[in-house]
Amino acid sequence: MLAHEFIRNAYLAGSFVALACGLVGWFTVLRGQVFAGDALSHVAFVGAIAAAVVGVDERVGLFALTLGLAAVMAGLGRRAQADDVTIGVVFSWVLGIGVLLISVLSTGSSGGDGLIVANTLFGSIFGLSLGQGLVAAAVGLGVVVAVLAIARPLLFASLDPELASLHGVPVRALGLALLMLIGIVTAEGTQAIGALLVLGLIAAPAGAALRLTRKPYLGMALSAAIALAAMWGGIALSYAIPSLPPSTAIIALAVGAYALASVASNIAAWAPMSNPRERRPVSEVRSP
Repeated sequence: MLAHEFIRNAYLAGSFVALACGLVGWFTVLRGQVFAGDALSHVAFVGAIAAAVVGVDERVGLFALTLGLAAVMAGLGRRAQADDVTIGVVFSWVLGIGVLLISVLSTGSSGGDGLIVANTLFGSIFGLSLGQGLVAAAVGLGVVVAVLAIARPLLFASLDPELASLHGVPVRALGLALLMLIGIVTAEGTQAIGALLVLGLIAAPAGAALRLTRKPYLGMALSAAIALAAMWGGIALSYAIPSLPPSTAIIALAVGAYALASVASNIAAWAPMSNPRERRPVSEVRSP
């Protein structure tokens, strides 16, 4: 399998994108900002279509619009953490523009318009060149380094923003930084697994990690590891089964990991109740 250049490029780009999605996703789920990630994934799609309409590189539109809207949502939200109303308004507005741009693109003379839309929606990790793979790896590595650099104060600001603010932690700046990192990961991940599916690689591994452990740093590491395993396994599965799109395989494994983690956590929660030795007599249960 690794004798093929397109597989090597897929693993190069996918590995670092997966690590970045896992780390950013852990904070996204912890802070309840999954809806923001969903909105930004659709913004990335619109950005790519806008770039195609004006005739510039797709990545320019991806990053420009995604980062721009991430900054707008941060500015409108309290402590740079946009609420559902703000996200919903931005989301619907951007989707309306996307419909318009698709209409404009469909009336053009380029025969590759449909391919641009399909690749943006569902990704094309097997179509990445070596140069694109290196850029994706560099972006992913940069996001990983950035998350690790702000992890401690961001964790404090996420768990108790009021106390963190009293201790001089820049809560608003950290919220903006996280939204920008979500935007970067979303824009880069769109090229690999598509705007419709990148949220799965952000949310599912992180959700699984939070189900399995409450220890922050262990959870971050576990989230990154699950995302990486889903990426590696999905690429291998898609190569072994040519009719299986790589994006589908990657997200299926990520969601499968979340399902298994949910089952495992539920079993662990019910185990003490099913053990007679650990049951407390009713007489020993006191009201608070």
